[in-house]
Amino acid sequence: MTRSIPGLHHVTAISGPPQANVDFFTGVLGQRLVKKTVNFDDPGTYHLYYGDRTGSPGTILTFFPFADAGPGRAGPGMASAYGYAVPAGRFDPWMERLAEAAVAFDGPVERFGARVITLADPDGAPVELIETDRESAEDLDGFHSVTLWERDTEPTARLLVDVFGYEHAGHETRGGVERLRLKAPGDARGGVVDLIRSDAPSIGRQGAGSIHHVAFRAENDAVQQAWRETLTSAGFGPTPVIDRQYFNAIYFREPGGVLFEIATDPPGFAVDEDVADLGTALKLPAQYEAQRDRIEQVLPPLKVTT
Repeated sequence: MTRSIPGLHHVTAISGPPQANVDFFTGVLGQRLVKKTVNFDDPGTYHLYYGDRTGSPGTILTFFPFADAGPGRAGPGMASAYGYAVPAGRFDPWMERLAEAAVAFDGPVERFGARVITLADPDGAPVELIETDRESAEDLDGFHSVTLWERDTEPTARLLVDVFGYEHAGHETRGGVERLRLKAPGDARGGVVDLIRSDAPSIGRQGAGSIHHVAFRAENDAVQQAWRETLTSAGFGPTPVIDRQYFNAIYFREPGGVLFEIATDPPGFAVDEDVADLGTALKLPAQYEAQRDRIEQVLPPLKVTT
């Protein structure tokens, strides 16, 4: 198979109470809540999707918010951070805006020649804003990258390069953290994966503030099926295709332990709402529609201000 993965489709994380999550991502970061649905495996819990106006692949950050979730902690075998791409000329205005709003951030620091600042979301998870030279009308142009914390970066790098078609794009060590950068061909959003290795002792734990999985793009069902066959032949044991309403998904563990997904671009988030109304109503998959009254009684109300 000669096709390459074009980049990220979405990143899914775990949070604490949903209202604080909504306030931060729609308020501080100016993202749109493009879908309000439920965890398909736990319909008593929201599944919230943020992105650009239409929920384009490469802009989508999703959360499972659990009000009583214990704190999570990144460690080897987990995705440890995601970064938004700041378009050309917008990095200094972002720092000024955050400072004026009394939103704390660390940095800027330099990474592979670009400035990076790091915010903390309501659960203390890092949210990176990364300077780019890409022109865009958006204040944040979707994802720049995701960072995977590995005990050994080589096996994961082989998967990304030999199977996914990524290319080596840099290597640096700062503050005791070794960082290997890999980049998908082309200029699609979310085309960068950083692999880090650190000697700092840490045992990762899923919980509020941790990343659950990382999803890569497949342009359509046929491409996804080809990836599934490739991964099966390579011994990664991907799942059967699972219907997630807004995309189809397959899952597997990469060599270091991070849960990877390959998700299709279609049908997208306008399949059950007009673009103008995205994220305004609770959308349920067909198997839970008969339970709507009970589900709505359990889920806390959410207020979105833009």
